[in-house]
Amino acid sequence: MSDMTFDVLILIARPASGKSEVIHFLKGLAPADRRTRFHVDGLVELDDFPMLWAWFEEDDILERLGHDRLHTTPDRYFKHDILWHVLIERISLEHSKLLRDRPNLYDGHTVLIEFSRGAQHGGYQAAFQHLSEDILRRAAVLYIEVSYAESLRKNRRRYDPERPDSILQHALSDEKMERIYREDDFRVFSAADPAWLAVKGARVPYVVFENEDDVTTDRPDLLARRLEMRLEQLWALRRMA
Repeated sequence: MSDMTFDVLILIARPASGKSEVIHFLKGLAPADRRTRFHVDGLVELDDFPMLWAWFEEDDILERLGHDRLHTTPDRYFKHDILWHVLIERISLEHSKLLRDRPNLYDGHTVLIEFSRGAQHGGYQAAFQHLSEDILRRAAVLYIEVSYAESLRKNRRRYDPERPDSILQHALSDEKMERIYREDDFRVFSAADPAWLAVKGARVPYVVFENEDDVTTDRPDLLARRLEMRLEQLWALRRMA
């Protein structure tokens, strides 16, 4: 572990809760400022959305060519629930390849892992079981907390139909939001301890970033103050691990 920055920062939340905006904010900072105030080094991002979107596009191509879709239905639900866990396994695989090719990856870099999970398919309790031990022993978790109503509001607001594959502008239908993300299990997952998640024998520190007041939208000063405070708390826990 670096003396100043996280090796692995896992950023989780309901859709449209502010994850992408937090990442955008961190990427826009001067490197020295990002390291000293937020304990984040040069960012290497692992996000399951591009993987998921590639499945949609591949299935659309297969269907157009007269073949069966492999991963998703025509209305873009997964054909098999196990695919939610495959995405997390893919994140773990990509992380292992990064370390294989760059053994000194954490000298100057923080790997930032981003995903959302609803309780319907096992939630975070199931998803974290598919993260590798290499990730878990290095990780710290920032959970951005908003209500379902706020997630739904922001999901509607951000949608750009011309850029459905965009990290910042993709969105789900109200029906998908209701079905997949209404129930969020993070509070259940974390109920046993106010600061540590127990996963596969690892103790993973976490903090909650409250965002019901939406400091991640056009409020950079408030975002900076709250994020700095939460990541300072998380860094203190990480150093205790």
